[in-house]
Amino acid sequence: MEKMIGVCGLTCTECPAFLATQKNDDKERARVAEMWNKEFKANLKAEDINCTGCQSTGDNVFSHTKVCEIRKCGREQAVVTCGHCGDYGCDKITEFFKMAPDAKMTLDNIRKDL
Repeated sequence: MEKMIGVCGLTCTECPAFLATQKNDDKERARVAEMWNKEFKANLKAEDINCTGCQSTGDNVFSHTKVCEIRKCGREQAVVTCGHCGDYGCDKITEFFKMAPDAKMTLDNIRKDL
């Protein structure tokens, strides 16, 4: 499977929700929901764990993906990832990097290769 990088720099194809969706595995969806409920103090059910990645154009994306401000901004700017944006390093993405430093490394590498 080809690697899919989200607008924010997370690797969608490594995300547990993406993987459970690709396998169509309800037990894995339940495990991910339980894990994320504990980690993020959420109230997810197995049926909430469906996502084809934030780069997909369909509606089958995780609930947060649908309202993600970084994804929305990337689509408005018509960029594949924040690494492709002329305003890279904006407040939105910089704040996100505090939670996801690996995403910063991914986007920095994308920018380096442009």
